[in-house]
Amino acid sequence: MVKLTIIGRVSDGMPLAQCPRFVQEENDVLLTYKQQAEFILKEISLRALPFSRMTILVDHHCFNYIVENGICFLTLCESSYPRKLAFHYLQDLQQEFERLDRSLTDRITKPYTFIKLDTIIGNIRKQYVDTRTQANLSKLIADRQKDLDIGTDELSLITERRRRVEMVERMMVAHRSTSPIWESKRLEIIALKWTPITILLVVAAVLLWTGLILQDDFR
Repeated sequence: MVKLTIIGRVSDGMPLAQCPRFVQEENDVLLTYKQQAEFILKEISLRALPFSRMTILVDHHCFNYIVENGICFLTLCESSYPRKLAFHYLQDLQQEFERLDRSLTDRITKPYTFIKLDTIIGNIRKQYVDTRTQANLSKLIADRQKDLDIGTDELSLITERRRRVEMVERMMVAHRSTSPIWESKRLEIIALKWTPITILLVVAAVLLWTGLILQDDFR
C-alpha cells in the first residue's frame, strides 16, 4: 500500500504538498515517516542522493522517489508493494504536475501550502490502492521484460553518512576558531602586548646609532 506521498522542491528541499491521511496508524509513527521523507528530500537538495530514481529501505517499508525538472516525487510503501507499480504511481504524479503552472511552485515559501496538489495526489493514489486491478496488472506485465535501472540504499546508511559529514564540518569550524595563528582575537592580544615593546626597541636602536655617529664626529 502507498502510505505517504510528498512532492518537494529540490533547489531548497521545500516540501510543497503531501497526501491526506489514508492509513490508520499512530500519530508518532506517521510523524516519524514524514520526518524521514523530509530528511531524504533535504539530502537530495544537498546532492547527497542522486537526481534520478531511487529506492531507500527502512524497517518493513521503502521510500521510492523520482526527480524531474527540479521537483521530487517521493512515496512510502510497504515492502511487499510492487516497486514497479510504485514508480508508475510517481510517474503519473509527475505527468499531472507538469500540467500545472510551474511559476506557482517558485512562489511557495511555506511547507505544505500547495493545497491543490494534495487533491491531485489523493485522486491518483486511489488508482493504486488495489494492485490486482486490470490496469495495474497490465502495468506490471508490460514492464516484465525490462529491469528498471533503480538504485537502492538504506536509510540508516544515509543517516550515518550525514552524521559523519556534519561531524567533519564541526571539526573544521572548531579548528579554525582555535588556531593560534589565524584566530583574530589572539592576534589582537599579541599586537597589543608586543607593539609598545617593538617601538621602544626601535627607538633605542636609533638613539644608539645616533650616539655612535656623534662620537665619530667629535674625534
